[in-house]
Parts: sequence; structure tokens; C-alpha cells
Amino acid sequence: MSQDQQRVRPTGPGPGAARRGPTWVILAVVATALLVCCCSAVTGLVVSWSAGLFDGR
Repeated sequence: MSQDQQRVRPTGPGPGAARRGPTWVILAVVATALLVCCCSAVTGLVVSWSAGLFDGR
């Protein structure tokens, strides 16, 4: 191998940078899923309450 070939380094992000992107995507998906789940639960409780299901009569 010549000296020129030894000096060539790969360009682009390092191995740590490749992991940061998907980690943020996964966290965003999990946060969105939790938000949707909580909003759905609150909406269901409000609809049930307004329909009189919690009156106990």
C-alpha cells in the first residue's frame, strides 16, 4: 500500500453521529405515541362523562 492510500480517510460523519439521528427519531415516535394515547384516553373519559356513564344511577 502506498503512502497516498494510507493518508486517505473516509469522509462523512463518524460512527457516533450515525446513531444520533435514529435515536431522536425513535424518541420522537415514542413521545408522539404517548401523546396520542393520553389524548385518546382523555377524550374517551370526556365522552363517557358527557353521556352520563359516571352518574351511578
